[in-house]
Amino acid sequence: MSAPSLEPDRATAGPQRVNPALFDRAERRRLSGPGLRTFLSICDVWRLTEAERLRILGAPGRSTYHDWAKAAREHRDLALSLDTLTRISAILGIYRALLILEGDDASSVRWLRSQHGAPVFAGRPPLELVTDGSLDALLTVRRFLDAARGGLYMPPNVVDEGFTPYEDDDIELS
Repeated sequence: MSAPSLEPDRATAGPQRVNPALFDRAERRRLSGPGLRTFLSICDVWRLTEAERLRILGAPGRSTYHDWAKAAREHRDLALSLDTLTRISAILGIYRALLILEGDDASSVRWLRSQHGAPVFAGRPPLELVTDGSLDALLTVRRFLDAARGGLYMPPNVVDEGFTPYEDDDIELS
């Protein structure tokens, strides 16, 4: 059985939507085991505590989390919720983006755990946002890193030192 297409269903009128087959139980079952195993490996690399892992996953009970982890490691049947799979997907995206930007796991962990000057982090380590428990926070870090990969945000450097913002009088329209 092939995976459902990620392309929107063009046969229906109205706004484009993701193929609803992606959300059915069989598709979630197909993604859950491999996704959770990868999530657990990333958490090990990042040295996340159990509490941090639980918050990232949307605060399932400890016994539920351990049941999921055991089922995934034993390759048993597992169908996580769409919310949980979305959270895992965000972590996979953050991990991949950090490897592209930082080059290795050690540098990625250092970036996650160091204070960051970008306004979205407010001087705090990005890992605080990743582990705060909200899906929005996870996706904010994911989007930030995707933008950095695309060159939309680059940390200030020597060229930026002493930069004075333009004033309205400095701008001439011809």
